[in-house]
Amino acid sequence: MQLLSMVNEPRDLKKMSVAELGQLAGELRSFLLETVAQNGGHLASNLGVVELTIALHTVFNSPEDKIIWDVGHQSYVHKLLTGRRETFDTLRRFRGLSGFPKRRESVHDVYETGHSSTSVSAALGMAKARDLHGRKHRVIAVIGDGAIGGGLAFEALNHAGHAGTDLLVILNDNEMSIGQNVGGMAAYLGRLRTDPKYFRVKEDVEEILRKIPAIGERMVKSAERLKDALKYLLVPGMIFEELGFTYLGPVNGHQLEALLAVLRSVRSMKGPIVIHVLTKKGKGFDFTEGSPDVYHGVGPFNPGEPVSLRRSGNPTYTEVFGATVTAAAAADRKIVAITAAMASGTGLEQFAKTYPDRFFDVGIAEQHAVTFAAGLAAGGHRPVVAVYSTFLQRAYDQILHDVCLQQLPVLFALDRAGVVGEDGETHHGLFDLAYLRHIPNMSIIAPRDENMLRHALFTGFAYDGPLAVRYPRDKGRGLPPEEPRCLPWGRGELLRKGEDVAILAVGTAVSLALESAERLSRLGLSAAVVDPVFVKPLDEFLLREVAGSVRYGMLTVEEHTLPGGFGSAALELLTGSGMLSRPLLRLGVPDRFVGHGAREILLAEVGLTAEAIVSACLQLAGEKKGDGP
Repeated sequence: MQLLSMVNEPRDLKKMSVAELGQLAGELRSFLLETVAQNGGHLASNLGVVELTIALHTVFNSPEDKIIWDVGHQSYVHKLLTGRRETFDTLRRFRGLSGFPKRRESVHDVYETGHSSTSVSAALGMAKARDLHGRKHRVIAVIGDGAIGGGLAFEALNHAGHAGTDLLVILNDNEMSIGQNVGGMAAYLGRLRTDPKYFRVKEDVEEILRKIPAIGERMVKSAERLKDALKYLLVPGMIFEELGFTYLGPVNGHQLEALLAVLRSVRSMKGPIVIHVLTKKGKGFDFTEGSPDVYHGVGPFNPGEPVSLRRSGNPTYTEVFGATVTAAAAADRKIVAITAAMASGTGLEQFAKTYPDRFFDVGIAEQHAVTFAAGLAAGGHRPVVAVYSTFLQRAYDQILHDVCLQQLPVLFALDRAGVVGEDGETHHGLFDLAYLRHIPNMSIIAPRDENMLRHALFTGFAYDGPLAVRYPRDKGRGLPPEEPRCLPWGRGELLRKGEDVAILAVGTAVSLALESAERLSRLGLSAAVVDPVFVKPLDEFLLREVAGSVRYGMLTVEEHTLPGGFGSAALELLTGSGMLSRPLLRLGVPDRFVGHGAREILLAEVGLTAEAIVSACLQLAGEKKGDGP
């Protein structure tokens, strides 16, 4: 790591030769492999942008020039080149470096990204702010070929082309087919467009043509039409040209000389520009290049052994979901499955293989996924939208207007609900109850274990309206599989009787509640445990019965933010019915964003532990009933 140890800030790169920068690229890849193997993280995407990141920081002057990384999981090299090498071993660890850009970490992280397709919008806003201040720095958005297909990216490209603002968009494309087909001609035209002489000659020719009496203006227009026709045949970036961008590329994203040349050439160009860069995900190691999907996001691993997709131990909730939906589809041809570029992450790979004509991957387009599902439902099908809780936030309006307003039978399978761990703030699924439960016609189930997940899904297939089922990024309890059945609609379950306090817990918190009740019994306190099963509609009869039967009060527990969550719903119901004659305490995630780190560490930090539940129940009782477990 001879050269990497010499890079403490981006300007150190400007002192290096192209050969030295190439050596640095190799050192960076080795360093990335070592750290991600130890901590887990996004490996393949970062290996693919090593040369591109080096070139950007060599040519431009961060943080004066603003570089915005779309999604942000490919920003590891950027972090290493901007002064965070010495703390890089804390990557994704509790209170360590984030796996995504964080403004609090560095002045070089100018915008925080964790969801897809946001970079062009943010970059255009920064570029307009620069113009209003009368400044001259460059603003660069780095966006992938998957992310650029998101609706927000299209909206931003449309606006940017119309505005004509100086803006550079780097399209990081890790699909190689375009480069093989038209790379040579596109590179030649790119060199022409970046040569100032080209613009002067073009203007001179147009001026001469216009001076020809009677026909000059028509000749200029004919020449423009001919030029455009040829470009449609030869240039792969015409969609960008038509939107108002100057398109350059494709450029080999692993050839530093080519990257440096094209980036230097655009520094003096005006208006919006797209540079199309071809990269290989996982570049640098045979095992990552051969399986970039496997090494996209991984836990700690041994670099000397291939990462296995097989998981040991109990099946995960994701796997149970996938198996249940696939089995249900065999009995009901109306069941169709939709994902937004997350077939593997949401457990739908087997469904896709078994029923390819009933599986739809719409790309990174959650808004479209929901309205598309609404259309399928209106057409007589039973769509299941499998999505991470945090990403469904992007389709709030579509859930409300296109699904719930029409009371269409769309089943939302909310994976990664609750605390997800090392990916941090942008990926925790801590807000779904709050943004869903107030929508008319929406119903919500939070299963406490994998069998309840099976039953919840089966219930959703039979229900004639919108239903959300939320479940965690975790393994199940290893329970023997039960035959799926319909749950009694809107009914909760009393899992343990008790006379002193009642613990009302949803989803993952139920097991904690049962453990806490056992501890409390050893302290002489009798605790009832209730699983409402349905967060909406709540079992009013059960909650009122429990509220009237306990001596000291009730405690709600949820792996969700406290404002607007299950505890709020229970308070609303019991207060409205006049049954809240005893105290009700709430345990959940405080009103703040939760950082990154191991799941168990984060749960302890926000107070979602058996110890915290026991303490709260003792507080309700007003005295300690023993020495403690």
